[in-house]
Amino acid sequence: MAEQARTATAERDRSAEPVGSPGASAGGLTTPRLDRPYLPEGYEIPKDAEGMLPWETTRGMLAETRTYWVGTTRPDGRPHAVPIWGAWVDETLYFEGGADTRRGRNLAANPAVVVHAERGDEVVILEGAAEAVARPYPGLAARLAAAFAAKYPGYAPEPTSWDGGGLYAVRPRVAFAWGAFPRDATRYTFGP
Repeated sequence: MAEQARTATAERDRSAEPVGSPGASAGGLTTPRLDRPYLPEGYEIPKDAEGMLPWETTRGMLAETRTYWVGTTRPDGRPHAVPIWGAWVDETLYFEGGADTRRGRNLAANPAVVVHAERGDEVVILEGAAEAVARPYPGLAARLAAAFAAKYPGYAPEPTSWDGGGLYAVRPRVAFAWGAFPRDATRYTFGP
């Protein structure tokens, strides 16, 4: 548990500004380093960079995804996964959920999270830490409300919808993507 707390603290310390504050508009992320994911022999992952997916392509897939699968860990160690709606804004995935939901209770105990974009054969996986956002600053709240409304017809949250909680932010620590596995399998590493 102490190791998880240290990891969560390191994740939060990656940027100078907390998620949801005016200075954090780019999520505090730098351009990721691209390389190939590790897989055991037999998967025939190419050794060179030819065919890797540029981050701009993967970022676009994240923005267009309608359903994201969020994986968390229960306090007793059992996994939990749930499909949710979300919005990719400022290099950060935002999704909703009350503190009393299973995912909310799991994240309160352990903020480590894995997110899969539901895209059929186009795979995008994010790993990082989810941070509860008690009140996004007004500019971000307005952009989030617009992003949710544009993506999900009939759902139009107000920018004040998340005042007091119900919103989580995930900045990726590492991401993986491919569409023509193993030829374009790519790993993105953020931060130092």
